[in-house]
Amino acid sequence: MRRCLALLVLAAPVLLGATPAPTAAPGAAVGAPAEPGQVLLLVVDGMINPASADYIREGLAAGAERGVAAVVIQLDTPGGLLESTKVIVKDLLGSPVPVVVYVAPRGGGAASAGVFVTMAANIAAMAPGTNIGAAHPVEAGGENIGGDMREKVENFAASLGRTVAQQRGRNVEWAEKAVRDSVSITEREAVQQHVVDLIADSVDDLLIKLQGRTVEIQGRTVTLNTAHAAVQRYDMRLRQRVLDLIANPNVAYLLMMAGLLGLYVEFTSPGVVFPGVAGAICLLLAAAALQVLPINYSGLGLIGLGAALLVAEAFLPSFGIIGVGGLVAFVLGSLLLFDTPDSTIRVDRGLIAGMALTLGTFTAIVGWLVVRSQRRRSSVGAEGMIGERGEVRRVLVPAQRVKVFVHGEYWDAETDEALDVGDTVEVAAMQGLRLRVRRPAAG
Repeated sequence: MRRCLALLVLAAPVLLGATPAPTAAPGAAVGAPAEPGQVLLLVVDGMINPASADYIREGLAAGAERGVAAVVIQLDTPGGLLESTKVIVKDLLGSPVPVVVYVAPRGGGAASAGVFVTMAANIAAMAPGTNIGAAHPVEAGGENIGGDMREKVENFAASLGRTVAQQRGRNVEWAEKAVRDSVSITEREAVQQHVVDLIADSVDDLLIKLQGRTVEIQGRTVTLNTAHAAVQRYDMRLRQRVLDLIANPNVAYLLMMAGLLGLYVEFTSPGVVFPGVAGAICLLLAAAALQVLPINYSGLGLIGLGAALLVAEAFLPSFGIIGVGGLVAFVLGSLLLFDTPDSTIRVDRGLIAGMALTLGTFTAIVGWLVVRSQRRRSSVGAEGMIGERGEVRRVLVPAQRVKVFVHGEYWDAETDEALDVGDTVEVAAMQGLRLRVRRPAAG
């Protein structure tokens, strides 16, 4: 205990030094207001998900409490979850501070969900060499949504685009075409078509070009004073960074499968320890991801049932019937895992096939090893002694009794044959603690 306390004391400065910049949850105090003209910079580089939505909400709240001149969101995203996009758009439209979305760096873009986020800002800007568009709703693997759900989600996304464009005075027609026709345009075309407001080479150039612009904030007009503003970067907290990494349907699915596989190995080979520990960690991370992703509990239940049947196959002599049933339940559960009325995400079909093949192969190997071990002749007890060979060490009286050395031990033995010291014998039977031996068969 004293060692643990000493380690904690020594590690405290390191842990405190590694703590990210102070963040402000909505409604929480953040200390004294910042100097006038300060700008808060948020960087969203990746998929739009619950982590990025929470990050932007906290950033806006921190900006409002610090009295910043504006919150700049540097955005580079391939898209993301529609539910998270709706949350971000709502926060941007109701923000108490001016919000600028800056699509950067060069080569980046605001695709799919990024279109709505960009257009919902008070001022939208793009860096040279970037693009915006292709907002047609698709599933997580990039495939088109099938059935009646496609029309439902497409109509909702189109109406969301029109609403945001009207609210911010942008090109309503283009916003709908970006959804229905997946159009994508460059930064110059975006300015010409009044999709974004300006082009800036860098954040510093952006702040200079924002100087003197007016925006509408909760019914009042605000003039931006950003030319000489100090830029303070607002980073994701550790929890948000972890959630940003795992809040992807494919990553969450892989974590869940790794956890189940680790526990499966631990159940079938008790005492290995590492697979069980790693599996438990992966399952906890998967649970954290599934908590913020739209899931179908029937699919989750089928995956659990499949895992239980695959474990049972290793212990019950079902000749593969339980294992096949487990694989069927596992595949069906994987297909249904994110199949909800409001969800456009799903696990990649190739990933499901690969995991089913892996689990099936692993189960077959474990089953084969179990069957082989059951058929193997016992190496202990009376059965383990039958057929073993030893050496005669002493001939007793009467002559049918001898002392033999078998399995590293001396045994009393009986025989119907004439044996001499040094002869090789084979155990034919075992009666209590006495062996019945004979000469080995020729060859």
